[in-house]
Amino acid sequence: MVQGTARRRGTPDEEAATEGGPQPQGEERGHEQAAPLPAPPPPRTRRRRYQRRRRPHVRNTRFSDDELARVTAGAKAAGLTVAGFLARSALSAARDPDRAASMVAGEREVIAEFFAARRHLGHVGSNLNQVARAINSGAHPPELDAVIAATERAVQRVQHATEKLLHQD
Repeated sequence: MVQGTARRRGTPDEEAATEGGPQPQGEERGHEQAAPLPAPPPPRTRRRRYQRRRRPHVRNTRFSDDELARVTAGAKAAGLTVAGFLARSALSAARDPDRAASMVAGEREVIAEFFAARRHLGHVGSNLNQVARAINSGAHPPELDAVIAATERAVQRVQHATEKLLHQD
């Protein structure tokens, strides 16, 4: 038997009509052929309109467990998501750079400032010793005014670093 000519129970090629095979033609069975059904409309898919995002730039941050707990608690207290809290905090700090510098300065920056101030005071102390030796020998060194100005700058630098340390947290 040649495939395609064998017919059993009204289905061509020994395939059941319910299994996706070709359907028997009505003319062969003695029926009129029905008008073809209109093609179903394509399925409607919801198209999302992408709006221009207000914040298209993404930055990643890393936190220790303690830092993340603090940030999360702050966000919860403010009624914001962590990302929203971080964005608003950063923008608030950026509006006032002078205040932000003192607020953001961490312990490392303060310690680094104290080491730099200590080095500066060492240089000034060395200059003061040279001026004192010259004055004790009866001379009036021309560098006296410059050494006094450097001493004042060193004292101001130490004072500034101390204020930073006191105003943390």
